[in-house]
Amino acid sequence: MADGSKPSSDQKIYDVLIAGGGNAALCAAITSARAGAQVLVVERAPQTHRGGNTRHTRNMRVAHDAGNGILTGPYPVDEFWDDLLRVTKGETDHELAQMTLDKSRELWDFLWAQGVRFQPSLGGTLSLGRTNAFFLGGGRTMLNTLYEAAEKLGVEFRYDTTLVDLNIEDGFFRSAVIEHDNRRECIAAHTFIAASGGFEANLEWLAEAWGPGARNFLVRGTPYNRGEILRLLLDHGVEQVGDATQGHAVAIDGRAPKFDGGIVTRLDCVPFGVVLNAEAERFYDEGEDFWPKRYAIWGRLIAAQPDQIGHVIIDEKSIRLFMPSVFPPERADTLEELAGKIGLDPARMQASIDRFNAACQPGDFDHTLHDDCNTEGLEPPKSHWARPIDTPPFYAYTLRPGITFTYLGVKVDRNARMIMADGRVSKNMLAAGEIMAGNVLGQGYLAGIGMTIGSVFGRIAGTGAAQHVHA
Repeated sequence: MADGSKPSSDQKIYDVLIAGGGNAALCAAITSARAGAQVLVVERAPQTHRGGNTRHTRNMRVAHDAGNGILTGPYPVDEFWDDLLRVTKGETDHELAQMTLDKSRELWDFLWAQGVRFQPSLGGTLSLGRTNAFFLGGGRTMLNTLYEAAEKLGVEFRYDTTLVDLNIEDGFFRSAVIEHDNRRECIAAHTFIAASGGFEANLEWLAEAWGPGARNFLVRGTPYNRGEILRLLLDHGVEQVGDATQGHAVAIDGRAPKFDGGIVTRLDCVPFGVVLNAEAERFYDEGEDFWPKRYAIWGRLIAAQPDQIGHVIIDEKSIRLFMPSVFPPERADTLEELAGKIGLDPARMQASIDRFNAACQPGDFDHTLHDDCNTEGLEPPKSHWARPIDTPPFYAYTLRPGITFTYLGVKVDRNARMIMADGRVSKNMLAAGEIMAGNVLGQGYLAGIGMTIGSVFGRIAGTGAAQHVHA
């Protein structure tokens, strides 16, 4: 610990100290406070930007046995499990994942009890009306509602506050050093919950894992998730889980800002066109599956292309089939003109489109199901929704990798307690949210499951912290 970083003898000792201010932290804070614990939450961001990536969310994936007027039908745990195994290719802790999906059935009622309200699913390519609960007013409204609920329970918040050091002895948390306005203070607490996100905004750390190309990535979420607490925990002997090169990275509009562009920068048009790299070549099946089950692979795919860039080309037939984009697409009456606008060689682009058009087979186009519009004799194929790009005007979006959160994190047990590298289970250090999501998400992503993990483990961590205090 740094000099002067010991708590004074007359200083208040909190029951629970929580690092982070997003969904997972608030679910933990509310649950602990309802159990009678005195809770302090330290949030690195200023109050106006509090909440980490939760500010940019729209929905949460939840298992349920029947529709309810907003959710359009049942989404049983078994189906949720099959979906998760498909996108992760089995790279998940089966015990923790199964528990997460089982407990997701409780989340609608829990959030409703805090004042969160829901609305019908957005349309377009999302296809989530049955599986995902959409927040009325979006993620920021949901977040503000949880903050209000926590404040009414007496939870204390400190904004613009960075946790800079931890006092951990043999896997047992003693205190933490926080910094605000260049002044440091030591905070003692009986339990510690890490809910501080991943390291996606730390471009240096990303470059260590991905190589120099990672510096070109755009960060969809908060610039405050730099992974310092994760690094501190690993340095203090907490077991690491996950791979630094795995995370939730999607293809987003190349005109998005470097940080905090949010969910509106995502583009949902890929299934309706073809995606070309900087050499005007296709490189993956754009119609492999419904967009919510495949959109999260496209950030990684684009990252592997020359200059970490891609271009999706669509025509007039498809321009109204997906959610409108925040920036208008490039538009041209000919493919040659369009190629010039996006910086591709016109002849090579025309040749790629011609090959694709010739391979498209007749079928009944239906973007709501796995239709029979596919290609034959083309590599890579397009499995569904394949229609010739032949109706002007033509449109293009430039794509870049947009990273949302990383999967490298701390290993936990089913009680959200951190597991040390020597196998011991910490008695008073717990984790929830992105910082431990790698236990469930070894790779891949399902729309809305990040919020599911955060809420489930936030509640578990909050319960466990309060029980430790009152034991």
